Amino acid sequence: MPTTTRPFDMAEQLRDEQDIAAYLTLVLEEGDPGELAHALGVIARARGMTQIAAEAGMGREALYKALRADASPRFETILKVMHALGLRLSVQPAA
Repeated sequence: MPTTTRPFDMAEQLRDEQDIAAYLTLVLEEGDPGELAHALGVIARARGMTQIAAEAGMGREALYKALRADASPRFETILKVMHALGLRLSVQPAA
């Protein structure tokens, strides 16, 4: 009997705020803007894209487009989405 598998979906692993914070911290440490946009999209899907789009003051389609891995969203968009997700950025010394 063949083994049945499903594609991995990170959104299914983000069960609480600690999971989300850990995931986003790892992505930010990589320093890839496209991966940040993608990660915010994954988190938004985990929380409900329609709700996050409404809270960010954006249309759902526009949010999907802004948070693709190959997108370069404006910093204002990143901040709106972070706020809608209940997240905030903080700064620490690199050393």
